[in-house]
Amino acid sequence: MQEVHGYPARARQFFIVLLPILVTQVSLMAPGFFNTVMAGHISKEDLAGIAVGASIFFPIFGAFMGLISGLTPVIAQHYGARQMRAIRSVVQQSFYWVTLLAVLILGLGVLIVPSFVYALALEPVVEDITMEYLSYISCGLIPVAPAVVLRNLIDAHGRTHLTMYITIATIPINIVLNYIFMYGALGMPAFGGAGAGLGAALSYGVFLVLNVIVVLSIKQFARYHVLRRLPKPILRDWWELLKICIPIGLTIFCEQSIFGAVGLLMAAYGTTVLAAHQAAMNFTTIVYMLPLSVSMAITILVGFEVGGGRENGARAYIRLSRVLTLVFVGAIALVLAAMRDTVAALYTTNAEVQELLRVFLLYALIMQFCDCVNAPLQGALRGYKDVTVTFWLAVLSFWGIGLPSGYVLAGWTALGPYGYWVGLNGGIIVGAVLLMIRLRIIEQRMRRTAYSIS
Repeated sequence: MQEVHGYPARARQFFIVLLPILVTQVSLMAPGFFNTVMAGHISKEDLAGIAVGASIFFPIFGAFMGLISGLTPVIAQHYGARQMRAIRSVVQQSFYWVTLLAVLILGLGVLIVPSFVYALALEPVVEDITMEYLSYISCGLIPVAPAVVLRNLIDAHGRTHLTMYITIATIPINIVLNYIFMYGALGMPAFGGAGAGLGAALSYGVFLVLNVIVVLSIKQFARYHVLRRLPKPILRDWWELLKICIPIGLTIFCEQSIFGAVGLLMAAYGTTVLAAHQAAMNFTTIVYMLPLSVSMAITILVGFEVGGGRENGARAYIRLSRVLTLVFVGAIALVLAAMRDTVAALYTTNAEVQELLRVFLLYALIMQFCDCVNAPLQGALRGYKDVTVTFWLAVLSFWGIGLPSGYVLAGWTALGPYGYWVGLNGGIIVGAVLLMIRLRIIEQRMRRTAYSIS
């Protein structure tokens, strides 16, 4: 990254940072897409089992990844201020607490998850698939922990194309492994839907190896020597990082767990509704990668500008991101509206599931417009390292408004299971309005600070 001026130059740099992140995020979602499609073509029970397992695992996994992503604005600001020793310290200390947290999550999962799944009163075959899937995929937390720390180091330097290459290299391996374990190829037994968890866990190990290779072989990162001469753990440094990372992780948990909670509540409507909801949510998640990628890019760019004392540059990037996201998501939504039948047929051959899925996709279309306003605002606030208030706004909009209103609409109106989607969309809209207000406050505060210094 470098300091640039004027909208054409900023737009060029914005896309240089954004496009690799977008390719990376879509690639990260590709295994989930293929898992869902593969499971849907095995049986609706396998699709439902993955749906429940994903609703439990991925909110935790997303919060874990999001928590670590708090390192991006920290490293980006150090990089903008040319504080190289501080970058090495941040990365090395993060190896400790991130790995410890992964082990803690794994241990709690072993103790809590079996009873939780049993309490859902699933069909016995769906429950078995869910537990096998979770037992396999959870093992991937250990290698992915240090891998994501290294990924944040790379991204914070604006070298997002490198993480794109790493992910693109990992995804085909994951898909092949999933096919082998799900369908039973190359002499392996067929694990069905649960095989997707085993393939994912092994691919996380590959992801770690590739990140290590990049950091050791490229001079810009090798000069930090983050993988040798590890210092003693410094709890004070852990706490300083966690004060930024925890609110970001909890914010993402609030966002993703709400969708996981809705997925679990859908189990009350039967396997067919649950399968259709999972397919619609999977497709929605893939499309959401665009506003999410914009959010991640704007965090890096705003952090870089703020670290260099360029408040006007930060505001310019924020305005640019909001306009471009709305344009791109609008185009995607139009395509989705015209191809609902094709998308439904792609996910499953079951006629009942297809019929429900076509309706769920309409609500997914509305959700995309809500997200394209919400996500860039979150990214901008993270770039300013304003994370605590953002977390509480997420709690209010998703858990205080989205889920309760969805529960009421689903249980006491003719909307039925679709009521949850209406409630979620309402919560996202309210959250976007509150984030706009918060961003305006932060920008005014930054301008007053810059004026007083000058």
